Amino acid sequence: MESVTSTEQKELSPARPDLTAQMRRRSDASPTARMWRRFRRHKLMYVGVVILVLFTFTSVLAPWTAFGRDPTKTDLRARNLPPSAEHWLGTDEVGRDLWARLVYGGRVSLAIGLVVVAISVGVGSLLGGISGYFGGHVDTLIQRFQELVSLFPALILIIAAVAIFGQSIYNIMIILGLVGWTGICRLVRGQFLSVREYAFVEAARAIGVKNWTIMWRHIFPNVLPPVIVWATFGVGGAIMTEAGLSFIGLGVKPPASSWGQMMNEAQTFITLTTRPWRWIAPGLCITLTMIAINFVGDALRDALDPRMFLEG
Repeated sequence: MESVTSTEQKELSPARPDLTAQMRRRSDASPTARMWRRFRRHKLMYVGVVILVLFTFTSVLAPWTAFGRDPTKTDLRARNLPPSAEHWLGTDEVGRDLWARLVYGGRVSLAIGLVVVAISVGVGSLLGGISGYFGGHVDTLIQRFQELVSLFPALILIIAAVAIFGQSIYNIMIILGLVGWTGICRLVRGQFLSVREYAFVEAARAIGVKNWTIMWRHIFPNVLPPVIVWATFGVGGAIMTEAGLSFIGLGVKPPASSWGQMMNEAQTFITLTTRPWRWIAPGLCITLTMIAINFVGDALRDALDPRMFLEG
């Protein structure tokens, strides 16, 4: 038998590291460690976390970060003042300090975004999962109900609900959550219809695993990445929806403040052109919050995706 030359050995040797060794190292790590490693891989995620932590810190600790300023106190002698040492972001048309209104309004805006998305994702995931997994008459019933809810304009439903239950922050959260679940329901249903045909689901059924365990322990983790992406957009959408409701008088009830209400209070032509301090700060907060949530959401999507196992 002819001997293999050194040149031929180099050509036959693999150019990349041994895949078996890589998989062995990755299999030794716990799923949590692999998830954390994939999460930290996103550099923009750190920017998003810093922004969210900063906004959350200043909003939760508003009595201290506002330095004792009352967001509802009016002073007609200090109307429409530009930023100064006394009023860092200036004042509005009735002399209220805009910095105090910004930090206190952050509480309302962030809470509305998070609570609305939590309600929408909870209701939509539950109904979408049941619909996609069981199919048949259950699927038909849930989808017809979902189409019925989608048929009515959300604004009309919100106006009717506010007229019946009253105008408050908590009612706005519940109403927006209960009218915003249809999109995530369709998304989860489609994902369940696909994943329920996988071999591991058939194997779980074969060994007698209960349906609810299969749905939420085996199927839902595979559906989680697109749900997270939807939720990240949903938080910003909920904040913007609250701003629109405030514009027509159905949002946060004055004199309480939110970022959306501050934007809507600065909608006059004179304010937009000559008093930019009235709208730049709340608009920048809304924009940065939406960008930060999307950065973190992209990182979470990759970290929680079971199909990313081989990438470690």
